[in-house]
Amino acid sequence: MSDIARLTVIGSGTMGHGIGQLAAMRGIEVSVYDVDEAALERARKSVETSLGRFVKKESISEEESQAILGRMWFRSDLDEALSGSEVVIEAVPEILELKQRVFTDVDARTAPDVLLATNTSQLSITAIASATANPQRVVGMHFFNPPVIMRLVEIIRGTVTTDEMLQRTIALSTQLGKESIVCQRDTPGFITTRAIMALRLECIRIYEEGIASMEDLDKAMRLAFNHPMGQFELNDYNGLDIALQGSRNLREAYGERFAPPPSLVARVAAGRLGRKSGAGWYEYTENGS
Repeated sequence: MSDIARLTVIGSGTMGHGIGQLAAMRGIEVSVYDVDEAALERARKSVETSLGRFVKKESISEEESQAILGRMWFRSDLDEALSGSEVVIEAVPEILELKQRVFTDVDARTAPDVLLATNTSQLSITAIASATANPQRVVGMHFFNPPVIMRLVEIIRGTVTTDEMLQRTIALSTQLGKESIVCQRDTPGFITTRAIMALRLECIRIYEEGIASMEDLDKAMRLAFNHPMGQFELNDYNGLDIALQGSRNLREAYGERFAPPPSLVARVAAGRLGRKSGAGWYEYTENGS
């Protein structure tokens, strides 16, 4: 199976530009598409900052950094962004109707042999694919934040995803330098979101019951289980609003064991969404520390 030479990422947010940067660092030409020009400029600056950190750590040279940027285009014209791409990876917010609209549009603008992947962490691949005329080419490709660092890609097969498209997705993950796991059934939360959400909610409940502080719970995760971050730290990094929506989605599927704890609901209602808002479970300075 030949390597991918060109791909498109739909959505320029944290995951979108991160996936684009990852692909460019692996030698792939990338178009990052967004309807918002200001968002595209923020994405470009974020990639430049990230590459600057790699240069500072001497992981790549300044010349390599410039070459990576040279393989990335930030576009607000969808047809230009899709031109010549063999793979399209959607990375828009976790709203089913929004993703369906994106896939309807992209499906109509691309050849039937172009792989269409969604970076959802929990929404039904089959439901997203149902908005297309070619649902057999739609697959889940769940990257983890930040995509340039995290080593795993969770691949999810939709009800009608073909073996060929599944194997192409596995091959692309390998080309991107990632290990992959395959969720063979399109079930809510897949593998990783279902497992980590159970752990996260239980940590919050232990905190709410006054059994342990957030700091000690995070320390337990880091030192007892060798996790790089504790659950409160990780929740702040990814966003409390995302965790709350994930909890509600899984509650619908699996019942009260995934009910959102009151302290999570209250923080989101107060606008304490994590690092991106300056406060979540912890408080952050302007530089995010």
